[in-house]
Amino acid sequence: MLEAIFAPRSIAVVGASPDERKLGHTVLRNIVQNNFPGALYPIHPTADTVLGYQVYSSITAIPEPPDLAVLVVPPQAVLSIAEECGQKGVKGLIVITAGFREVGSEGRQREDELLAIVQRYNMRMVGPNCLGVIDNVAHMNASFAALMPLAGNIAFMSQSGAICTAILDWSIEQGIGFSRFVSLGNKADVDEVTLLKAWNNDPHSRVILAYLEGIEHGPEFIEVARQVTKQTPVIAIKSGTTAAGSRAISSHTGSLAGSESAYEAVFRQSGILRATTMQDVFDQALIFAYQPLVGGNRVAIVTNAGGPGILATDAIENAGLELARFEPSTIQSLQAQLPPTANVYNPIDIIGDAKSDRYHIGLKAALADPNVDAVLVLFTPQAGSEVAETAQLIADLSEAQSEPRKPVIASFMGEHSLRPALKILNDRRIPNYPFPERAVSALRAMDRYRRWREQPAGEYASFEVDQERVRRTFAEVRSQGRLELGEIEAREVMAAYGMRLPPSELAQSPEAAVEIANRLGYPIVLKISSPDILHKSDIGGVRVGLQSAGEVRDAYELIEYRARRYQPNADIRGVLVQQQAPKGRECLVGVSRDPQLGPLIGFGMGGIYVEVLKDVVFRLAPLSKQEAQEQIEAIRSFPILRGVRGEAPADLASILDTLLRTSQLVSDFPEIVEMDINPLMVYDQGQGAIVLDARIILQDE
Repeated sequence: MLEAIFAPRSIAVVGASPDERKLGHTVLRNIVQNNFPGALYPIHPTADTVLGYQVYSSITAIPEPPDLAVLVVPPQAVLSIAEECGQKGVKGLIVITAGFREVGSEGRQREDELLAIVQRYNMRMVGPNCLGVIDNVAHMNASFAALMPLAGNIAFMSQSGAICTAILDWSIEQGIGFSRFVSLGNKADVDEVTLLKAWNNDPHSRVILAYLEGIEHGPEFIEVARQVTKQTPVIAIKSGTTAAGSRAISSHTGSLAGSESAYEAVFRQSGILRATTMQDVFDQALIFAYQPLVGGNRVAIVTNAGGPGILATDAIENAGLELARFEPSTIQSLQAQLPPTANVYNPIDIIGDAKSDRYHIGLKAALADPNVDAVLVLFTPQAGSEVAETAQLIADLSEAQSEPRKPVIASFMGEHSLRPALKILNDRRIPNYPFPERAVSALRAMDRYRRWREQPAGEYASFEVDQERVRRTFAEVRSQGRLELGEIEAREVMAAYGMRLPPSELAQSPEAAVEIANRLGYPIVLKISSPDILHKSDIGGVRVGLQSAGEVRDAYELIEYRARRYQPNADIRGVLVQQQAPKGRECLVGVSRDPQLGPLIGFGMGGIYVEVLKDVVFRLAPLSKQEAQEQIEAIRSFPILRGVRGEAPADLASILDTLLRTSQLVSDFPEIVEMDINPLMVYDQGQGAIVLDARIILQDE
């Protein structure tokens, strides 16, 4: 069905005005001027001809149903025209008209009705409120953009029409080409998931770029992106990464998590390369569009200046790439051909007076060395430099490689005297960056993508759990008009999912507390038990390290007194008597559910690491074993868990187990919107971990 939009044999432009100032005239003119090979049907109620084409009064007046209809009419007319299109047999719509959900409730209702018409007639639609669609493969510019992009192999989608027009203008100046160029608008029907599916394995598109403002179907997006990125690189920039939703966040994890954390997790777990600026988007796009995929992370540098070579070396190390170590034969060959003052190790410094012949020697040697995976060529214009000749030979040597080819990228530093060379490099598909750091950043993105493609499919754990026990607990909480579980109820949920808990019992008198403590064994912890008291420590509702019956009795009375003083109307259910767990490493496992993307699981060390340093890493559930392991290792304080200065390593297996059980829990029960396991006390390797405290908040039905 998408062929009707991206490869139509005929197009109707509804609203194709003879008035050159009108948008409908601009859209038709763009289609005509860019040599669309199919039939064109301008639609206007009163005009006879527009741009030399016969005008029809309506869609129904056209002799044959067009594949595609582009609607450029007032919003009040869109619904009736869409209905006519469906009745006529049109298969694709591009609704450029604005005035839908972006303008409020009335517009949202209009958009819902429009989508219902599209679905009733089995049509597909881009928009409404969009710039349009440009497809260089089909020679079609069905948009009101002022320019037609150059032909190339980059597919681009954007939720912002303004971003589209700015990029079009910039790309033409830079000589960057596109295969497909789509403004998604309000995404009522065709969205980013639709286009990812359509563009995967597209022979005309080597890389997919996306400017995203929001992802409405998060789980489906992740599933599709994981499949697509194993075949085609996807680079995305996400704007508007402020906290998602207006719901008040009360859990610890919820206060740390936000939309930014969720999208970072989405992109990482789906293999999408995330760019932070539009400059990064196109820096990365060029290397994927122009060069073969890198086979490893070892980089060789060829330069005619020492300073840029040092900058590139530092950038390579900072990016996690490696400076290639040449074979002895490579070094010997370079020594025999270059001046004695040249550096023949890596970087290959061919000295400032180098002409194109020395670049030939250095680049050819670097490409031939088996320890080199990619080559970065640096050029600074000197008095005797052969600017165009050097660019030409770089392209020649890059193209002359035997398979598997190695990527060759350039950083010609300067502009005025380099313009002929820059044109040669772009025409010959050698990515050029004005500074070495940008070149290395693009190469790092390619290496990250290589590692993603080589990563095996995720393995998911499935534990035997007691879901019915959790359902009963949630139902009981809701029956009391509550959404937050008390500690005893949260312990029920943890136990149902196989998590280890310290022995605990509820006491409703000092005497009962002493009896339980004597049975459990000292030291003892007491905690006030009330669904109305969310932060027990804040009111003095927790006492630890109690060593005797007398201390337990006194602590019970003090805790109960403080609770009733600070919250006189609280439902006090007693005091939880808990065997005090031995000291270990405090960790945090928590959940905050993003409205669009689903449950976001956070992990970090507790105490100052989370309170001050906010050293927490987030991933979206469900977690594979590999993702959970990577999440543990991604926190900055991971060396402490691994063991430093003679300390025994923590039981990492128990952390992994807790993360995976949490992932299964929040996947099984989507009504969990927030959850904290804080602290998760982790002991030395082989000794496990214990959930000492937990909080769960349910969604308001």
